[in-house]
Amino acid sequence: MSASESLRHETDKRGTWDDVRELPPSAKLVAKVLEYNETMTQQQIADETLLPSRTVRYALNRLDDEHVIDSRFSFSDARKRLYSLDIEA
Repeated sequence: MSASESLRHETDKRGTWDDVRELPPSAKLVAKVLEYNETMTQQQIADETLLPSRTVRYALNRLDDEHVIDSRFSFSDARKRLYSLDIEA
């Protein structure tokens, strides 16, 4: 297996709900909110969950480490990122 193939397998990995189960409660809450809302910004998540922005940022980082969210730049405002849940069914 070449280095590019191993990198491709690493980036193609998608998390599962089992990966979320071991995360802190804030990350679980953010995952559930993203499950019910297709895409959201960090501020929208903070408003919906009533969590501080810093806690939401930490939860998003933990979810990203487990490969269960997808993030992309917003076309309407390139300063913001849009987050969505990306869990294997």
